[in-house]
Amino acid sequence: MVFAAPNEALARAEELLGAAPAPLHASIAHQVIGIWQRDFGDTRQALAHLRRARDLAARADSAEREADVLATLGVALVHSGRTREGLAAFEQGVARGSGHTRARVLYRRAYVWWVLGRHGEALEDVRRAIPVLRQADDVIWTARALTLRATVHLALGAVERADADFTDAEALWDTTGQEHDKADAVESRGLAAFRSGDVPTALRLLDEAEERYAKLGTPTFMLTIRRCEVLMAAGLATEALAEADGAIAALDGMGGQSTRKAELLLVAARAARLAGEPRTALARAAVAVRLFAGQRRTWYETHARLVLIEARVATGRGSGRLVADAAAVAERLAAFGAPAAPEASLLAGRIALGLGWTADAERHLAVAARSRHGGPPLARMTGWAAQALRARAAGSERGVLEACRRGLDVLDDHRMTLGASELRARATAQGTELAAMAQRASLVSGGPRRLLVWSERWRATVLAAPPTRPPADPVLLSAMTAFRELAARADEARTGGGRPAPALEREQRRLEREIRSRTLHMRGEDPGDGDRFDVGRLLDRLGDGVRLVELAVLDGRVHVLLCGRGRVRRFEAGLLAEAEREAEHVQAGLRRLAHPGAQARLPLVEAAGARLQELLLGPAAAHLGSGPVVVVPPGRLHRVPWALLPALRERVLSVSPSATSWLRAKETAPPPGGRQVLVRGPGLASGGAEVPELADRYGTSRAPGGDRAWGPPPGGGAGEAASVGSGGAPGTHGPAARPEGGDRKENGDRTESSGRPESGDRTESSDRPGAPTVLEGDAARVPRVLRELDGAALAHIAAHGTFRADSPLFSSLRMADGPLIVHDFERLDRSPYRIILSCCDTARFATVGADELLGLVTALLPLGTAGVVACSAPVNDAAVVPLMLALHKGLDAGLSLAEALRDARAALPGDAVHQATGWAFCAFGAA
Repeated sequence: MVFAAPNEALARAEELLGAAPAPLHASIAHQVIGIWQRDFGDTRQALAHLRRARDLAARADSAEREADVLATLGVALVHSGRTREGLAAFEQGVARGSGHTRARVLYRRAYVWWVLGRHGEALEDVRRAIPVLRQADDVIWTARALTLRATVHLALGAVERADADFTDAEALWDTTGQEHDKADAVESRGLAAFRSGDVPTALRLLDEAEERYAKLGTPTFMLTIRRCEVLMAAGLATEALAEADGAIAALDGMGGQSTRKAELLLVAARAARLAGEPRTALARAAVAVRLFAGQRRTWYETHARLVLIEARVATGRGSGRLVADAAAVAERLAAFGAPAAPEASLLAGRIALGLGWTADAERHLAVAARSRHGGPPLARMTGWAAQALRARAAGSERGVLEACRRGLDVLDDHRMTLGASELRARATAQGTELAAMAQRASLVSGGPRRLLVWSERWRATVLAAPPTRPPADPVLLSAMTAFRELAARADEARTGGGRPAPALEREQRRLEREIRSRTLHMRGEDPGDGDRFDVGRLLDRLGDGVRLVELAVLDGRVHVLLCGRGRVRRFEAGLLAEAEREAEHVQAGLRRLAHPGAQARLPLVEAAGARLQELLLGPAAAHLGSGPVVVVPPGRLHRVPWALLPALRERVLSVSPSATSWLRAKETAPPPGGRQVLVRGPGLASGGAEVPELADRYGTSRAPGGDRAWGPPPGGGAGEAASVGSGGAPGTHGPAARPEGGDRKENGDRTESSGRPESGDRTESSDRPGAPTVLEGDAARVPRVLRELDGAALAHIAAHGTFRADSPLFSSLRMADGPLIVHDFERLDRSPYRIILSCCDTARFATVGADELLGLVTALLPLGTAGVVACSAPVNDAAVVPLMLALHKGLDAGLSLAEALRDARAALPGDAVHQATGWAFCAFGAA
């Protein structure tokens, strides 16, 4: 009972002891309490109860009882760090027990061998135990032994053997009522999925196991360790570090197992290293090494030493001693049969290369490179990285490029098994080194064209294929509806002058975690071959008039690849770090110019734009010609207001995350019918005045010049005081007060009960042919908005925008019933062909992975949107209105978004507020 119903077992044991039982029965009760304390409580109390249980078994003169207690005591001693005493207890237990009891003792000693990392001994003991347990028809212990053997196989990289044992164990668990062990089986299958490279399935199974454990009240420290491993493989190292540190604090608080603490410290050290926190990694790994050494756990100690060396290298240290240490770790890991051995050999080779020890480097890298031909994707990536370094040391640029190509192909295939766009983006970080090596090699040996190909090879790859659509999951849809309602209530409390209740905020965070968790479970489509970037195709589409400027960063310097008129030219510009700092200054200037009265700052912002141009374009600015320009910046420069740069200020200008993305947008056909959707969210200081004006224009005449004012004056008068948007001050596109009416419930909207927005009546403001659908007031609710946006030719949304740097896929536009988030847009079958986001911060992104962007615009581009107009900064509400009206006037005349936006900027008044507003908006894509 102590595993199936632990709290009930504890209560029964304490009740039994209160009745002054005989020594045999008292021994059982103390053993149960000892197991409970060992696994769920304080290990010191556990040892006291188990020693009492052993003494009582001896008084009862029951050798079998004494052997069983000695096995439990042995496990507890090892978990408390007293390895020698624990192994001695097992020796006594094996000697005292016989037959069936001895088999149970051997199983538990096999578990301890696994804890100690001594896998050979573990397999031997479990091999001896299983036939006896089967013969005794002991279903529960046989299933436990099979699960343990499978886990040991996984530690040694034998995934197929592990799968067979897990399958047999699960069949046995189905015949029992052991809920704890069933949860453990689900957890084990999650571990097997991870070892085979299936990250989404691993996350799903580990989440399921956590739900099962929660119902039993079982601590989940081992589950946390495994989940952290999966999170790190998915590129979520920061989350893994937070989870591991939280578990360490909880374990310390309850006086829990020393062995688990050491394992959590090891996983925290690995997570910190991957998260770019080498000093934290050093601290965690050093403590883990000491604990493992004291526990006599050489297998784990060696893994902790590997992380310790990696962290030292990351802090800038490199020495012959570290080469020797890494080589020794690699030899020990190889002797253990640990899958991490190639990683240690790669580390030794990399340090040796840095010291100029080419012969030593070649020896270590050759060993690491053997892993490129087999095993899980990340192990093969390690092998190809080693092979690329070998080729670079040998001076073979061709060899470098081939190894990088093969390694990135492996990562491509792995990435496409991930359904969630966030995981796909973060997974690219594992290819950063290969992509950088290939770019350097192509710069040396292949000229600008080859550098362009490799710049594209690992840039904005998440946009290269549509994401997997979220499933029609009732739990997910229910969570999204509940999240929206809670977010609306919280927003209402904030804008009403107060703050949301802590319980409301906690529930909102819980729902965010649930939504994100369920989307991370999605598996990707079959990767296929995909379209490879072709320079010739790009140049053909650009023709003679258009220039595409792709900015590549090599060793911290910006290289400008200017494409057009049938050729690619390369120019060197400034340092990336200086450009980033200047871009932040420009953003701060634009925020100030959103307030009336900041006219004096306009020349300062313009001067900063000139400095930014020198850093980003350098001499290329003089070779742009006179036609349209497409800028393809790296992810770290996504906040640059490109229209502020003097050479681009009066041009037809668009921005694209990659040349590949621009080509796809260029070749995307608009949907038939030309359906238009206008959406006006609540709380805008200008009232979203352009929306009724546009509705009137499109509903009566398509001819230019038929404008008719409707709503507040577009320019905003003295009474239209404006201030900056994301902070929620009046007059800007940031959070503002919700309209009266408060929280509202959906009344049977079809979108909330199915996985996709459905078609329906699309006429809101007029029944004339060609009239736009206008959604405002209570009609601008998320389900209806999604339904109308699906497959539209043009969508215009005037609403408050919120960018979430901590969780970019929860960035949102405020609708009447709460936030419309990025996860909502991913449910569309086809996002609008053109979409205008008259909202603050809609062109802000989170930079993740190698060169990936997560945000609202990047969510739309793979879903069928060919062009977006969005804003990278808080802007003045009133000044947005004339810009939007002029933009639509250009579209009405048949211009593209970029052409119409250029003309709209030129038509604005010359004051600072309007100029800053025009610079803050940008056209993305090619429509």
